[in-house]
Amino acid sequence: LILKNLHLINTLWGLIMVYVVWSLPFALWMLAGYVRAVPPELEEAAAVDGAGRLRILVSVVAPLLAPGIVATALFAFITAWNEFFFALVLLKTPEKQTLPVVLTHFLGAEGVADLGPLAAAAFLATLPSLVLFAVIQKRITGGMMAGAVKS
Repeated sequence: LILKNLHLINTLWGLIMVYVVWSLPFALWMLAGYVRAVPPELEEAAAVDGAGRLRILVSVVAPLLAPGIVATALFAFITAWNEFFFALVLLKTPEKQTLPVVLTHFLGAEGVADLGPLAAAAFLATLPSLVLFAVIQKRITGGMMAGAVKS
């Protein structure tokens, strides 16, 4: 009803708003664990060395939180990429339908699937997730080491 009153039914912006509202609680809950894991002693040490709040955030806290932010972003992306129900209900025109909804067009009468084209389309649907994982994998491991304290 809210999207209808805002005239966002059958728009990608309306679907994006739903995805953000849907994934935000999980993302905040997941990030809370990463934020709690940052030792306050590191922030205090940076303050003693003369760093201001912004410098502490950028130079000390951000590198430690980077892997958590990337992991959370990946979970949110995969949740939105694979989501079916909201896209089915909110998007009516074929040009705006998401890939999971389009994959249902490969089902024929009485649920009989055309397996060849369906398998090919499903493979193509997984490629963006695989490419994203491949690109970000180096940043996750690099981010974990960026904030390490040397002894």
